[in-house]
Amino acid sequence: MPERHVTVASQVGLHARPAALVAKAAAAQPVSIMIRKDDRDPVDAGSILGLMTLGASHGDEVVISADGEGADDALDSLAEMISRDLDAS
Repeated sequence: MPERHVTVASQVGLHARPAALVAKAAAAQPVSIMIRKDDRDPVDAGSILGLMTLGASHGDEVVISADGEGADDALDSLAEMISRDLDAS
């Protein structure tokens, strides 16, 4: 299963507006994307609530993973988004 390690760039982490933007982008992908922080169980990246329960703050590393046709492109797209400061968008 492909995965990407990404550092959260948003100043507020994956909370509020950044969580909503990431969840919307993840839900629009042709594959289901999971996200985890540390050794915790992964959550659905398409869920705002799931993203907020991660407690991912600015500078934290998260791991996103997906399986199926189009997984690599979907992960690249979401990794690029998480690595930007979404507060400034």
